[in-house]
Amino acid sequence: MSAPRARTTFEASAPADASFFCHGEDPATPETQQSSLIPQPPDPSTQTQSMSDLIVHGGTPLSGIITPSGNKNSALPILCATLLADGPVTLLNVPHITDVEKLASFFSDQGSAIAWDRAAGRMDIDHAGFDGRRLNGELPAGMRSSVLLFAPLLHRLKKFALPSNAKGCSLGIRELDPHLEILEKLGARVSHGAALKLSLKGRFKGARHWPDYMSVTATENFVMAAALADSESVLLNAASEPHVQDLCAVLAAMGADIDGIGTSRLTVRGVKKLKGGTFTINTDHHEIVTFLALGAITGGEVKVRNSLPQHFDLIARSFAKLGVEIGHQGGTAIVRKNQRLAVEQPFTPNLLPKIEAAPWPYFPVDLLPCMIALAVRAEGAVMFWNKVYEGGFTWMSELSKFGAHVVVSDPHRITVFGAKPLRPAVVEAPYIIRAAVALYMVAASIEGKSVVKNADTIRRAHPNFVENLRSLGAGVEWK
Repeated sequence: MSAPRARTTFEASAPADASFFCHGEDPATPETQQSSLIPQPPDPSTQTQSMSDLIVHGGTPLSGIITPSGNKNSALPILCATLLADGPVTLLNVPHITDVEKLASFFSDQGSAIAWDRAAGRMDIDHAGFDGRRLNGELPAGMRSSVLLFAPLLHRLKKFALPSNAKGCSLGIRELDPHLEILEKLGARVSHGAALKLSLKGRFKGARHWPDYMSVTATENFVMAAALADSESVLLNAASEPHVQDLCAVLAAMGADIDGIGTSRLTVRGVKKLKGGTFTINTDHHEIVTFLALGAITGGEVKVRNSLPQHFDLIARSFAKLGVEIGHQGGTAIVRKNQRLAVEQPFTPNLLPKIEAAPWPYFPVDLLPCMIALAVRAEGAVMFWNKVYEGGFTWMSELSKFGAHVVVSDPHRITVFGAKPLRPAVVEAPYIIRAAVALYMVAASIEGKSVVKNADTIRRAHPNFVENLRSLGAGVEWK
C-alpha cells in the first residue's frame, strides 16, 4: 500500500515554466466539479510578438453558413488514447489548434511517427517507436491533455516521474487528487515529494470508484485505464459531457467494452488489447453555439452544419429564455434573423429568471459567457449561476466598459440587466476562451469600432475564428 499523500492542488500563482498545467476551456471543460480548465497565460516576456488584439467594426448583422471544426475537448483525450492502441491510428476532423500541436510534438519527441495534414484535418499516428526514455520528466505544458497522459503512459511505460511544482489555472484552484485516486484504485502506486512518481505492475486492476464530484478529465483517465484492466471496473458519479462520450465511443471502436456511455455510471470490462483504426472527431458543440449566438446578437441569420441536435435540448431552452429560437433542419442548426431579444418571464411571480451552468447534462459552463453576452442585449433581467468555476466572472468589469449593467452577487452568481445603451470600447480579454468570445459578441453588436485586447486565447478553441466571422460579413481583424 502506498504512503498517505498530501493534497495536491493547482493554484493561480503558477510559474510560467511549470511542466504541467490543467486546462477548458475545458477544462472541458474544472476539478472542483469537472475538469474543463484552462492553463495560465504565457509570460509575455518570453513570447514573440504576435497579433493578439481583435479590431471590431460592429453593427453589421452576421449571416451565412458555418462548418464547425472538430471538438478540441474530444481530440485531446482521443489523441492521448492512441497510446493504448496496438496498431496505427488515423484521426479525421482534427482541429488545427495550439494544444493539438503541442501534443503531436510531444509524441514526435518520444519517437512516434506523426503525419498531420492540417488543411484536411487528418492525422496518422504510429506509436511503434515511442521511447519512454526520452520523457525526461516533462509533459506538454499549458494544456489539459497533460493530465490525460497519466493512464496511457502508465500502461505503456509502467512508471514515470514528474516535478511536483505543477500548478495554475485562471479559473481558480484545481487539484490532481481525483486523478491519482482513480489510478490508485485501478492498481497504480502513487507517491510524491520532490517528484510525483507513478508506477504500475502489470495490468491495471478492475475496481469500483465513487468520486466526490463529476470530473471530465478524471472520468477520461478512468475509462482509459479501465479499458485495459484485468477485470470489470465501475465509476459512479461519472462525467457524461459530449467529449467524454466521444472518447468512450472511440475506445469502444478500438475494442473496449463499455456500458453506460452518456450516463453517470460507467461499467468497463477490461480487455487484453485495443486495436488501431480510423476514427472521426465529432464537431464542437461549443463552436456551434458560439456562431448561433453571434447570429442572434447581431440580428443576422446563421446556419451551422453538423450541429449534433441530440445535444441541444437544454441548450435550445436556454437560448429561448433570452428570446432566441434555435431550429434544426436535419444536421444543420439555424438561428433566424431579427429575433427580439427579451428575457422570458417564469410562471412563478416575483422569481428572477436564471440560467444555471454545471456538469453535463446541465447547461455547459463553458458556454455561459455567450449567454451573458446575449443577456446584455436582451430586455429584462436574468441571473446566471456558475456552479463550477469560482473565478468565472472576473471579466464583468470589462463588460461594463461597453455600458452593460451587471451585478456580481458572489463568485458564482451575477445578474444582468439588459437592453441598456451600449457604446464601443477597448476591453481586455481574460485568459478564458469563451469570455473573450463574449466580449467580441457584445462589440460586434455595437455600431462603431471596438478593440478586444489579448483575445488570442480564442485560437485555442477556434482555429479559423476571424476567417469564419468574415465569411458571415463581419468587419474584424487581428492586430
